[in-house]
Amino acid sequence: MPSVKVYNILGKEVGTMTLSDALFACEYNEPLIHQAVVAQLANARQGTKSALTRTEVRGGGAKPWRQKGTGRARQGSIRAPQWTKGGVVFAPKPRDFSKKMNVKARRGALTSALSYKVQAGEFIVVDEIKLNEVKTKEVAAMLKNLGVERSALLVVTNDADVTRAARNIDRLTTCDVSLLSVYDVVKNGKIVISKAAVEKFEEEHA
Repeated sequence: MPSVKVYNILGKEVGTMTLSDALFACEYNEPLIHQAVVAQLANARQGTKSALTRTEVRGGGAKPWRQKGTGRARQGSIRAPQWTKGGVVFAPKPRDFSKKMNVKARRGALTSALSYKVQAGEFIVVDEIKLNEVKTKEVAAMLKNLGVERSALLVVTNDADVTRAARNIDRLTTCDVSLLSVYDVVKNGKIVISKAAVEKFEEEHA
């Protein structure tokens, strides 16, 4: 079973925590992780973009000028794509971009991504994320104490105060452990997670 150090918000080691083999010691599966990320990003697309083709643009029924004798190129409609205010060639239309992925596959991608973070030493467990004041500087000080200098993912459990205090910090993503996704894990550098959040995650995915 993998074991990680547990720190307090001051960055001092206060103990260790043993993680579940089934969730944090999985084999790295890059194709599965890629599939999950692509599916999540595709499912987030609205698919509502739309433009008019030459048959849908209003007007242009009359031929602009006669076919021959003007010295200009022949034209059939002022709503053809080459005209200003004309239609769009292969115009985009509303469509469904969503992709399906099996529940076991999604779970496998998430555990694989988390296991990679643990093995790379980018999984930081904090005994309790408790702020003296609901202010951004409190979260920034905690991250500095923990040695987090680049992008990071802060995982909490139903803590609105921490989420509100952390939202103004650049390159910091905050989410509840119940909503943790593969994309959140992959796009950020280190993961800062409370001990309670780890326990809740193991309980939900047991």
